[in-house]
Amino acid sequence: MLEMVDLKKELSSKEFKKKMPDLERRVSELQRECKDKGIATILVFEGLEAAGKGTCINRLMRPLDPRGFKVNPIHPPTEVEKMWPFLIRFWKLLPARGRISIFDRSWYERVLGQRVRKEVGKSEYLLAFDEILAFERQQVDDGAAIVKFWLHISKKEQEQRFRALEKVKATSWKIGRQEWKKHQQYEKYIRAADEMIERTNTAGSPWVVIEAHDREYAILKIFEVLRSTWENALKAAAVAAKKASVPQEPVQSAHNITVLSKLDLTQKLPKKEYNEEIVKLKDRIRLLEYEIYRRRIPVVVCYEGCDAAGKGGNIKRLTENLDPRGYEVVPIAAPTKDELAHHYLWRFAGCIPKAGHFTIFDRTWYGRVMVERIEGFCSPNAWQRAYREINEFEAHLANFGVVMVKFWLHIDQDEQLRRFKEREKIAWKQWKLTDEDWRNRKKWPRYEVAINDMLSKCSTTYAPWTIIEANDKYFARVKALRTVVRAIEKRL
Repeated sequence: MLEMVDLKKELSSKEFKKKMPDLERRVSELQRECKDKGIATILVFEGLEAAGKGTCINRLMRPLDPRGFKVNPIHPPTEVEKMWPFLIRFWKLLPARGRISIFDRSWYERVLGQRVRKEVGKSEYLLAFDEILAFERQQVDDGAAIVKFWLHISKKEQEQRFRALEKVKATSWKIGRQEWKKHQQYEKYIRAADEMIERTNTAGSPWVVIEAHDREYAILKIFEVLRSTWENALKAAAVAAKKASVPQEPVQSAHNITVLSKLDLTQKLPKKEYNEEIVKLKDRIRLLEYEIYRRRIPVVVCYEGCDAAGKGGNIKRLTENLDPRGYEVVPIAAPTKDELAHHYLWRFAGCIPKAGHFTIFDRTWYGRVMVERIEGFCSPNAWQRAYREINEFEAHLANFGVVMVKFWLHIDQDEQLRRFKEREKIAWKQWKLTDEDWRNRKKWPRYEVAINDMLSKCSTTYAPWTIIEANDKYFARVKALRTVVRAIEKRL
């Protein structure tokens, strides 16, 4: 496709100077409108060396309010960055609603530079296309505006620009052995870019090829595309706001799968057997912690469950014999103002462990399809698409080699009431019981529907749910620790 691009397109300086002032004013106005409407913007600039990415980004920034954007220059991943799934570092750089993130190179390094340099195999970069599509769709569904620019120049033009840069002392450092090697591989990069554009050009996050021989033509086109992108985003936001203002009927489960009704909550473990077993399991987990560190295997353990189901006590038994340098427990509370300004998965992406470490989540991203669903903190459309988004997010972790263990700790209503009353009576346990716990208890039937949906729709081969029958705390703790041990041993 790129070989068919007309690189002779140009714009006279007179025409450029005539059109740009009005275009710059309009873009500046649209930036303010997008800020007011809470529209996040993601601009991706890709292209071969000397295509003019830096020049175009610099020119684009002039009319923009610098308080509203951040430029992210992306380099090939460092050895430390390679210890996380490749999209995690980009999750961290996503803009809050109303702000702009400009990427000078991006997540496409995985399917372009790393591919050509053979740092990733064919199966890895083909898988990356699917992961990138899911990542971008998630941002678009959340209301972000995305546009991706490919700045295109010919091999001859690239060589001429290299020569020109080498002649000037101030810019000669930009051109070295690596740049000339990439120039020699021009055709390989273009073939990879062709496939990249073909596979990831979507209506929500389109590629725009910029004919970049004439820089004034390229700059004008980028401004025109940004203008139309923001105008369309504002129209879409207005339509979405209008729909949101219409009262929506509660959504019921379409499948009526009742996983919880099959549980045998009478299962118990005698204290003597518990004491013997728990010591063995904690010793085994300690040894496994060292082994996953040695082999650089990350482990994510997720705890969800009814109020008073015993998540805290369970986590304590899992961690109390571990080396604290190798694990982190992340307690998830109500999102902060900054977290609410981002995609709901954003705050969790920053907590994913690097290779060789444990992260234990006390509540997780599943709040989207439980409390946010029940309390109406997000729209039905938002929590319904979250099942797919969560499966995609977990697949990205699993594809990297993360061991995923997910627990739902379940107790019946009688046991929950008993534990609530116990907390009321014992002074040092009273802090655990809140008014919210009592409110949630009244919504037990609605939560049961949501939990059944969550368990049935998000239990996958790569991230299965394990339901813990937690009426008996001894039984629950041993079953959880056994499950963690088996999952890690299976991975090893």
